[in-house]
Order: sequence, then C-alpha cells, then structure tokens
Amino acid sequence: MLQLLRWRDVRSSALVFGSSLFFLLFLTHYSIISILSYCALALLSATVSFRVYRGVLQAVQKSDEGHPFRCVLEKDLALSREAVQRHSDVVLSRINGALKELRRLFLVEDLVDSLKFGVLLWVFTYVGSWFNGLTLLILGLVGAFSGPITYDKHQTQIDEFVASVSARMKSVLGKIQEKVPGAKKKPE
Repeated sequence: MLQLLRWRDVRSSALVFGSSLFFLLFLTHYSIISILSYCALALLSATVSFRVYRGVLQAVQKSDEGHPFRCVLEKDLALSREAVQRHSDVVLSRINGALKELRRLFLVEDLVDSLKFGVLLWVFTYVGSWFNGLTLLILGLVGAFSGPITYDKHQTQIDEFVASVSARMKSVLGKIQEKVPGAKKKPE
C-alpha cells in the first residue's frame, strides 16, 4: 500500500488514484446503488454478448467447444470457515478495543483525555457543517496520494515544523494539567 501512495510504480498509482477519484466524483452525482447497478448491468451485458457471440460462432463453425465460461463456472468460490473466522476475530478485537476506549473517554477515566476528545468532537461539528462525508473522502484520497510524495520532497522542513508544533502543544498541555484539578500527568 505504501508503494502505491509513494508513487513507486507510477502506472499502478495513477490507475488506483484515478479510478478511485473518478468513482468518488461519480458518487457526487449518483447514488451508490445506481453506480453498482450500472456496473453490474454493464458486466452482465458484456458476458451475455460474449456468450451469444461464442454460441453463434460455434453454430457457424459447427464446433462443440462448450460453454465459454466453463473454467470459471467449475471453480469453487466458497470461503473457508477458517478464513472467515480469522478475519472476524481481527474485526471483533478491534471493535472491542474501540468500545473500551470510548467507554474510557465518555466516562471520564482521565479528565484531560476526555477534554481533548470533547474538543475533537467540537471540531468535527464544524468540519461536518463545512463538508459532507463524500467531500471528506475525496480530500482524504487526494491527501493520501499527494501527502507522502510531498513529505519525501520537503521532509526536513516538515519535520522541523512538526517538532515546533509538538513542543508548543506539550507546553500548553503541561500548563493546562497544572491548572486543572484532578488531572493526572502522564509519564513520558
């Protein structure tokens, strides 16, 4: 995945980025149900046309090659129980971890963490009023494909800026923790 985002293989990265961006921009005008239906209809039209073409060709040539999709029809496409179990265990452990963290934040186990979470939610209310979810997905996609390449080109300047902001945030957080009663200082 990092190879795609860092544009190591330009052709693959361009294909993934272009098709993903096209799909997301297409979603701005049509619903996901319409898009999936049109794609499935196009695939069905192509396979039916190919099947009819091969049938006519076999009738004209008087050959007996059989069904053109026989090799695909004979393959077993069933999911194994072990693969489903393995993936569901991973998903379950991540959901349980997220639920524990949300419980910790909402029930104010650590006052400073809960306040930071509250500020994040407050920021999300403004972001939600400015953008819809689809616009955020498009911006995220563009950022994911342009961010790593920008970082590679300007790494020293970005690292200096991040270190500066991080130092300022730590000093502000330290001042807040000193002033807020009951706030635990986290060991570094």
